Amino acid sequence: MLVIITYDVSTENSAGRRRLRRVAKACESMGQRVQKSVFEFKIDQMALESLERRLLAEIDDKEDCLRIYRLMEPFEMYVKEYGHFKAIDFDAPLLI
Repeated sequence: MLVIITYDVSTENSAGRRRLRRVAKACESMGQRVQKSVFEFKIDQMALESLERRLLAEIDDKEDCLRIYRLMEPFEMYVKEYGHFKAIDFDAPLLI
């Protein structure tokens, strides 16, 4: 499934900046950054639940915001892309 995760983490103090780095690192480990606080994932339900638990453990629900969007398939019908961004094709072979 295709999932979009966005977050807004308060960075007014050092604890907030640390939370921001941890949230970003968790997202980078499984998805691709499409904007500063927006990530795209192609993952299964089990991986999504694991990531969600990891992110919820990091954020402060009194100061931060986390939003998770599951896109309906076929997502090509629902996603439009404009501007300068080269998305990773999750289904293509990985070339190093």
